[in-house]
Amino acid sequence: MTTPETPVAHQARIPVRLVLLTLAALWACYFVVATLRGAVMGYDEFWPLVSRRLTICILSMLLMAAVWPLLQLLDRRSTRTRFVVVLIGALPLSIALALINDAIFADMNTAKAYGSEEEAAAVRAGNIRISQDEAGNILLDLPPSADRRSGPKEAAPSEQATGSSTITDETSSAITINTEKLFGKHYGDWAKMADTAFGRYFLILAWAALYFALVKAEEARAAEWREGEYRRAAAAAELRSLRYQVNPHFLFNTLNSLSALVMIGKQDDAEKMIQNLSTFYRRTLSGDPTSDLPLVDEIEMQKLYFAIEAVRFPNRLLTTIDIDDSVLGAMVPGMILQPLVENSVKYAVAATQRPVTIALVARRDDDMLEVSVTDDGPGCPENSGGFGIGLGNVRDRLRARYGAAATITFGERPEGGFATVLRMPLEAGLA
Repeated sequence: MTTPETPVAHQARIPVRLVLLTLAALWACYFVVATLRGAVMGYDEFWPLVSRRLTICILSMLLMAAVWPLLQLLDRRSTRTRFVVVLIGALPLSIALALINDAIFADMNTAKAYGSEEEAAAVRAGNIRISQDEAGNILLDLPPSADRRSGPKEAAPSEQATGSSTITDETSSAITINTEKLFGKHYGDWAKMADTAFGRYFLILAWAALYFALVKAEEARAAEWREGEYRRAAAAAELRSLRYQVNPHFLFNTLNSLSALVMIGKQDDAEKMIQNLSTFYRRTLSGDPTSDLPLVDEIEMQKLYFAIEAVRFPNRLLTTIDIDDSVLGAMVPGMILQPLVENSVKYAVAATQRPVTIALVARRDDDMLEVSVTDDGPGCPENSGGFGIGLGNVRDRLRARYGAAATITFGERPEGGFATVLRMPLEAGLA
């Protein structure tokens, strides 16, 4: 039985591509949900919001990808350690993501706070003079503009995101800001940033949970792979052990036959048996004992065995071989037929003085290969310990090689003799 090559070590590591894919999916979902919410709520400046939100998602994804190697250090830690570290470590990361959000929307927030882009630009550029009146209000003196030089006009209160108001004097370019509402605006900014950080915090926790779930799945897959390797190694060891049981048993019987020939003075027959025995073992010991071989090669080895036993029973051993051409190349475990043929010789040919025919037949039955070994001898003797060992060896080898997919049936034939039938999956290698 051959197995595909496998790596020496199989570590449970999440591929970088999969990590980036999870991050992209997370922020893509956030982008879609936030954009749909803005469309439903009817927010002003929809497209500027969309472009800035897309920028935020990309930068946030890159930042989380940058800290992923730190998260990877927890792959081999306990669940409790992961939980504590992620809960604490997500805090600074969520604050960083909130700062990115605030920085991207800074220009829009400033414009809302000061009522117009012109006034916001003046504040950012520092082209203002700050003073304070007797009531404690802060006065911002803006530089003269074209609109103001053209004449006085009625000022309209600007929309304030935090509820503060700005009042423009009709004869000057000064802006009076209520200090209480100004401070309230700053508190509102911090509250808004904290709210954003809170939302990002749970996004980070959700992604960390997904990541560790993938790690667990990869660990389970790696454990399953290792278990499969152990099972294959155990099956190969069992096959090797069972296969090696065949050779000593066969050699013991053959040497007994060879000794008998020498004792009765049949040196020529003994020499012929030795040559056949040498060829037989050269073929059977040259390959991997756990590997499969084509059925045609297995039949050739059994022909060699028949030639060896024919020296002992020149007039009593008759053989017939009927192999369907469609299964000549079918792969079978090496020497799987040897114990069955040997049993027929031992309990049929050697147990009687009349000629006994041993038949090998192989057929295809749908996707199964059926091979039978039959004889017309006296059948199975009552005390057949060796017979049981041979059948047990074949049964165990089929189970180790094919599991429940292969079967072995045996018993006495109604017309006399004994039959053993093997059914196994018909594998690649058909002629």
